[in-house]
Amino acid sequence: MIDRERLIRARDEACRELLSRRNADGLWVGRLSDSALSTATAISALAMVDRHAAEGEPWHDRAIDVGIDWLVAHQNGDGGWGDTDRSFSNLATTMLVRAAFHLAGRAESNAQLLREAETYFEREGGLDALRRRYGKDKTFVVPILTNAALAGLVDWREVSPLPFELACLPHATLRLVGLPVVSYAIPALVAIGQVRFYHRKPWNPLTRTVRRLAVGRSLQKLEEMQPASGGFLEAAPLTSFVTMSLASTGRADDPVVRRAVRFLEHSQRENGAWPIDENLATWLTTQAIVALPFQGEIDPGEIPLRWLLSCQHLHEHPFTHTGSGGWGWTDRSGAVPDVDDTASALLALARLADYPATARHESDSDEVEADQRSVQDAAAEAIQWLLELQNGNGGWPTFCRGWGKMPFDRSSTDLTAHALRALHAWRGLAPSRINSAIRRGFRFLECKQRPDGCWLPLWFGNQHLPEETNPYYGTARVLAAYRDFDRLNGREVRDAVGWLEGHQNPDGGWGGDPKQQSSVEETALVVEALASIPGGRSLELSLEKGVNWLLDSFEAGRHREASPIGLYFAKLWYYEELYPLIFLTAALRRTGDCFSQA
Repeated sequence: MIDRERLIRARDEACRELLSRRNADGLWVGRLSDSALSTATAISALAMVDRHAAEGEPWHDRAIDVGIDWLVAHQNGDGGWGDTDRSFSNLATTMLVRAAFHLAGRAESNAQLLREAETYFEREGGLDALRRRYGKDKTFVVPILTNAALAGLVDWREVSPLPFELACLPHATLRLVGLPVVSYAIPALVAIGQVRFYHRKPWNPLTRTVRRLAVGRSLQKLEEMQPASGGFLEAAPLTSFVTMSLASTGRADDPVVRRAVRFLEHSQRENGAWPIDENLATWLTTQAIVALPFQGEIDPGEIPLRWLLSCQHLHEHPFTHTGSGGWGWTDRSGAVPDVDDTASALLALARLADYPATARHESDSDEVEADQRSVQDAAAEAIQWLLELQNGNGGWPTFCRGWGKMPFDRSSTDLTAHALRALHAWRGLAPSRINSAIRRGFRFLECKQRPDGCWLPLWFGNQHLPEETNPYYGTARVLAAYRDFDRLNGREVRDAVGWLEGHQNPDGGWGGDPKQQSSVEETALVVEALASIPGGRSLELSLEKGVNWLLDSFEAGRHREASPIGLYFAKLWYYEELYPLIFLTAALRRTGDCFSQA
């Protein structure tokens, strides 16, 4: 049985702890995990700039040394490196770390460490296995091999040429020409395509001429896409790949490289490591707003409504060329509007609609009404943005409509479910169009449900499971959409609930390593999804075990131990320290509400 008083006490304590994690501006910024992959690529980029810059004198030795020290300290026992300090070793990160040691001139002093890394790399299948990991998607495998070629670890013949000349075409035509990279990777297409062209030109004279003529225009395109911060996507890996590639072609002093180097300098942490991205402030803040109960001690006036409105993109984005109205994952200039963050912002605005940031006792009515109008206007534009991005199959992609060739451009179940929930929250804005989009979205979800009853997501994984997928996250997120629409009596929900019941771990939770310990993140997501679903005694017992596991974990402080379930792109893992606390708070709030209604 669930102890009601214990549950409510834990909910209130989790709520207070989550509120205490805001910064001075009232935002949840969190802390992304240190990343061996980001650290390695940043070291390679700075080393290449030092090697080729006009000054001729290395000025990043200190940054490189502390980064190298961090990598040395985080090599796994098998000789490889994982994306985080809690991740299994993988071929991509291990290859990039090896390249960093060579480019930084630290290979000889770390010879034994690198021999162990090379042994791991060959034991796991080497270059062939690395290519198989990414399949047809060259978004990541070509940059990895480029980094290795710059370090002299592979021949340039191993690096596939990228048609950087295509970046000169109008954006609307790019999805029709079969780009070998995802929609948001145009900077990599340009810089890495050019460095491959520089070091190994094509034998075909026509191709050679076309690419030579496209160098200047594509570089101009790259400069136009660089955000004010200098960091492409606010991400160290993509920024580093662009930087090392341009530096290798003699452009270490180019303005694009200079701005990128400043970004890398400023984003290195005191311990020497780099995260995969600056922060997920917009995503975390909106997720926290949706998770928190607005009652008791919580002052809605403290919630940063106007900041959230200021994060909405009001112009066509140079990466994706989507219109205005969407949100990205951070308030920094390198963010790109996407479906998941836009849906999360809309759900947060729906919760804040009756609680404007200025709605304190001293606020006047004109100020309150102005905020309410701003919320309505922002929501209307965001709903329009979402409707325009829905694909023909009824699902929603991450960034761009119609880019269906690469995995991270296709419609996905978790994004579709999130978009549906946002449309439901604001269904009064354009009822006819929204209702049509909702019908198509649910048809997509029905088609994508696996025969065993689960759904697989795009942006989250579980390193302990085959294919590194995360059916716990995907199924829980989709069930939340069925819950919001009160569609809980159909076959899809019954099958999904049956799958979750059948895959509950012996300890009572879900996810994590089923043979050792469940994860707070995945268990909280499942509990929140199951809490509102009517069912028989079997479901009740499953939910009771899940809630009690969460309560035990919270009281033991395990909600402060984040699991690497996040996937940034191309199987790049991360963990975020606030995920377990946010997801736990949402689950306890939902479960507590169910008790109150009983």
